[in-house]
Amino acid sequence: MYDNEFEGKVINIYGSRFLRFLKKLGYFLFIVVLAIYFLSGVYIVGPDEVGVIRRLGSFVGSVPPGIHYHLPYPFESITKPKITEVKRVEIGFRTIHPGPPPRYDFKPEESLMLTGDENIVSCQYIVQYRIADPYRYLFAIKNPEVAVKSAAEAAMREVVGKKTIDEVLTVGRAEIQEETLALLQEILDRYDAGLKVIAVQLQDVQPPQEVTSAFKDVASAREDKARFINEAQAYRNQIIPQARGEAAQIITEAEAFRETRIREAEGDANRFLKLLQEYRLGREITRTRLRLETLEKALSKPKKFIFDEEKMAQEILPLLPLQEGVFSSDE
Repeated sequence: MYDNEFEGKVINIYGSRFLRFLKKLGYFLFIVVLAIYFLSGVYIVGPDEVGVIRRLGSFVGSVPPGIHYHLPYPFESITKPKITEVKRVEIGFRTIHPGPPPRYDFKPEESLMLTGDENIVSCQYIVQYRIADPYRYLFAIKNPEVAVKSAAEAAMREVVGKKTIDEVLTVGRAEIQEETLALLQEILDRYDAGLKVIAVQLQDVQPPQEVTSAFKDVASAREDKARFINEAQAYRNQIIPQARGEAAQIITEAEAFRETRIREAEGDANRFLKLLQEYRLGREITRTRLRLETLEKALSKPKKFIFDEEKMAQEILPLLPLQEGVFSSDE
């Protein structure tokens, strides 16, 4: 009986110690858990992020990049959207694998749209955007990506609906991208989405497959037209300078001929005036000199026959008529 009492006392002593140990361990664990709970409010905002704090679901404020603290869950929560990240939305297609070779899943219900001249065209494009206002991005719209996709699809359909199919397929693509970007930004601002559209890029624009061959023929005809126009312009650029050169040459020759004739006429006039002056000084002498000069010019080429007057009747008259051509210039 004594042994049983002794064992009971020992058990009571060790039991009380164990209970005290468990109580101390419980306090310690409670303190550790409480410390971990409060330390869970420490967070880091990256350099490309902004911290948006919500207290019991309501917006409290935002904090810049760095180490910060907020009340642990469920009192406060932190959201860290990347404000410098450029997000991308694909419309009309989805990239399955970037490749190479790349693989895409086409969405005709998104890409097919009607042009202003009542033709159907398939437009596949991407929209790039980033967060401009974190508060509006998180609280103004429910699903930003879906909102951007829907607004971009509506904007592109409106812009393409004002263009002809020729503009959409050829020269109007840059203008379509600019107008769609402006209209999309206007729609998002109207929604108060807090987003900034960076670019709208058309990836592929083509007619439906049923009429692709016909459009290829039209494109070939346009290329032939452009080639003929370029050849005609090249010929024009070659002929016009040549014609201008020939015209300038003819004008120059005519001016030279005119100057020559003017100088010759002036020389003849001056010579005539000098002769007139000499004639007035000595009329008989000048008249005789002119007569002799004229005879000299006239009788320089024909053959001349000189006969004695006394023998002329005897020797010349039997020879008459003289042989034809004796006095011609060829002899």
